[in-house]
Amino acid sequence: MAELEADLDHIIPSSVLPPFWAKLVVGFVSLLCFARSYDGDFVFDDSEAIVNNKDLRAETPLGDLWHHDFWGSRLSSNTSHKSYRPLTVLTFRVNYYLSGGFHPVSFHMVNILLHGGISVLMVDVFSVLFGGLQYTSKGRRLNLAPRSSLLAALLFAVHPVHTECVAGVVGRADLLGALFFLLSFLGYCKAFRESNKEGTHSTFWVLLSIILGAVAMLCKEQGITVLGLNAVFDILVIGKLNVLEIVQKVLHKDKSLENTGVLRNGGFLFRMTLLALGGTGVLYMRWKIMGTGPPAFTEVDNPASFADSMLVRAINYNYYYSLNAWLLLCPWWLCFDWSMGCIPLIKSVGDWRVIALAALWFCLIGLICQALCSEDSHKRRILTLGLGFLIIPFLPASNLFFRVGFVVAERALYLPSAGYCMLLTLGFGALSKHTKKKKLIAALILGILFINMLRCMIRSGEWRSEEQLFRSALSVCPLNAKVHYNVGKNLADKGNQTAAIRYYREAVRLNPKYVHAMNNLGNILKERNELQEAEELLSLAVQIQPDFAAAWMNLGIVQNSLKRFEAAEQSYRTAIKHRRKYPDCYYNLGRLYADLNRHVDALNAWRNATVLKPEHSLAWNNMIILLDNTGNLAQAEAVGREALGLIPNDHSLMFSLANVLGKSQKYKESEALFLKAIKAHPNTASYHGNLAVLYHRWGHLDLARKHYEISLQLDPTASGTKENYGLLRRKLEQMQKKDV
Repeated sequence: MAELEADLDHIIPSSVLPPFWAKLVVGFVSLLCFARSYDGDFVFDDSEAIVNNKDLRAETPLGDLWHHDFWGSRLSSNTSHKSYRPLTVLTFRVNYYLSGGFHPVSFHMVNILLHGGISVLMVDVFSVLFGGLQYTSKGRRLNLAPRSSLLAALLFAVHPVHTECVAGVVGRADLLGALFFLLSFLGYCKAFRESNKEGTHSTFWVLLSIILGAVAMLCKEQGITVLGLNAVFDILVIGKLNVLEIVQKVLHKDKSLENTGVLRNGGFLFRMTLLALGGTGVLYMRWKIMGTGPPAFTEVDNPASFADSMLVRAINYNYYYSLNAWLLLCPWWLCFDWSMGCIPLIKSVGDWRVIALAALWFCLIGLICQALCSEDSHKRRILTLGLGFLIIPFLPASNLFFRVGFVVAERALYLPSAGYCMLLTLGFGALSKHTKKKKLIAALILGILFINMLRCMIRSGEWRSEEQLFRSALSVCPLNAKVHYNVGKNLADKGNQTAAIRYYREAVRLNPKYVHAMNNLGNILKERNELQEAEELLSLAVQIQPDFAAAWMNLGIVQNSLKRFEAAEQSYRTAIKHRRKYPDCYYNLGRLYADLNRHVDALNAWRNATVLKPEHSLAWNNMIILLDNTGNLAQAEAVGREALGLIPNDHSLMFSLANVLGKSQKYKESEALFLKAIKAHPNTASYHGNLAVLYHRWGHLDLARKHYEISLQLDPTASGTKENYGLLRRKLEQMQKKDV
C-alpha cells in the first residue's frame, strides 16, 4: 500500500466504496452541483457564439466550420480572434438540429453531462497519477490509490471555479478540450499495458494519444498541452527518472550519467520523438490555418501586455498567476469578466499587492524543492505530476508565449484545477500523517466538499440569466467598466432607460475610451430627445474608434433629427464605408433622402437595404408608402407583392399593400389583406380605420360603420377616422331621409 493511501486510511476507508460505486458517487455529485443551470438562458458570450453564429444553421455548409473561428467569422479576417474550435461548433450545430432551434435547455444539459463524464474519468486519471501503472496478467490496470483518487476526483467535481465552463454554454469548448485531453493521457498510459517489460510500448496507443491531443486542440487550444504532460509522465513514471540525482551527477561531472537507463532507452527516445514531431506538426497546421498571424487584442483586454516596461509586465503577469491560484484556493469571488479596470495595474514594487506574488512563488518554490529533494520517491512523483498538471495546461493562458485576450479567466482553470486537487489531496494525507485527530481532518474534508457544492449551486443559479450574472459581478469587480456596461444594457433591453443611463455613465467614467458604452448611452439619449449630449458622445466615440460603423450611423440619426442633413449624410456614408453590408444604415439613409424629397435616392437606399437583408420589413414598407404617396400605384403594388413573397406573415406589409390595392379599386383583394392584418393584430386602430375607408369607397356602408366604431374605440383621438366616420353618418342619414 502506498504511503499516501495509508495516511488517508482513517479518513476514507477503502471498504466503503468499490471502484464502480466510487465513480457513480463522483458522477452524481458533479451533476448535483450544476443541475440548477439546466434551464438557464443563453447568457453573455452565448449570444455571439451560438444565437448569432450562422455556422449553427442548416443553410451554412458544414465545410465553412473549418474556415471560421469560434464566433463564426472567417479566420482570414483581421478582426478574427483566431479561436479555432470547429469540433466544438459542430457539437453546437448538432444540438441546434436535434433540439429544433435555439432551446437553451438541451445545450445546458450537454454541458452538465460532459462535466459529469469528465469527473468520472478523473477517478481513473488520478488513480494513475497517484498509484502509477501496474497491470494484472490479463492486462487489467490495478487501482493502487482508491482513496486518494476518489478524494481528488470529488474535489475536482465540486470545484466552483468550473461554473463558467459548465453553466455557460460556450464553456463547452473547455469541457470538450478537457475530455479529449484526459482520453489522450489515458491512451498514452495504455501504450504500456501489453507488457511489463521495461522499455516496451505499443506505438499504436502512442499515435492514438497524439491524435486525441490534436482533437482536444480542435475543441480548445490548450488541449495540445496534453503531449507535454504525457512526456512528463513518461519520464517520471515509466522511466523512473530521478531529476535530483541527474542534477547532482551533472554538478559533480559523474561519468555514470551516461549510463542512466532512461536516456539510453531506445523506446523512450522513440516516444519522445513521436510526441515532439506530433506536437510540432499539429501546431504548424494550426498556425497555417490561422492565416494572418496572431489575433489583435486591445489594451482593455489585457492591459499588462501593453505596458512599456518589461518589469511592469513581469510583475503584473505574476500577480495574475497569484489571482488564479487564489481562485483555486478560495473560489468565492467569481466574476464573468475580469478585464476593463477590474484589476488595476501594479506600477511599482511598493504596491502592497506584490506580497501576493511573493507568497505564490514562496509556495511554488517550496513545492518544487519537495518535488526534487524529497527522499520519498512516491511523494516526489506525485508532487511533480501534480505541478505538471497544474502548470502545463495553464501555459497557453500565461502570456509567456503570446498575448492573450483576457486578464483572468476562470474557464482557463478547468484543467489546471486537477493539479490543484492532487496537491490538496497530498496535503490532506500529510496532515493526517502528522496528527492523531483523524476525525477532525475527515470533518474538514467533508466541510470543504459541502461548502464547494453549495457555492457551485449558488453560482450556477447566477449563470441562469444575464441580469443575475451581471449584478453578481458588481460586488466582485466594481471597477470593471464592462460589468456596468452589461448591467446597463440588460436594463435598457427591459425598458428601464433611467437606470440604464446611470450604469452607462459609470462605465464611461471608469473607462473614458469605452466606445460601446458611449454608443449605447448616445442611443438612449437620442430616444429621450436629449440630442446635444447624444451628438457629443457619439462624436467622441467615432474620434476614439474611427471605424466604429454603428456609432457613425447613430451619429447620422442624431444629426438628421437636428436638421443637419449634410453632416448626417456624411456620417451614414462613413458608416457604410467601414461596413459595406449594413442594411440598417441604408434604411436610415433612405429616410434622410425621403425627408429631403430626394425620392429616387431614397428608393435606391431602401432597395440596397432589402438586397442585403431581404427580411428588412421597414425598408419594404417605406418603399411601398413612398411610391403610394407619389402616385406610382402600379410600382407600389409590385414592390408590395415582392415584399410579401419574401415575408408572407408580416402584417404591416399586408396593411400597406392593402391600401395600395384599395386605391387601385381592387377591393376584394384589398379586403382580404386588411382582414389578415387585423387577424394578426386585432387591436391596431389604423387597420380597422383604413378597412372602414375601403368599405366606405366600395359602398359597404354598414361594414364601414362597424370598423370606424371599432377603430375609434381603440383610438378615440384619431382625427382622420372621426372625420371619415362623420361623413359616413351624414351620408347614412341622407339615405334614410330619401327612403322616408
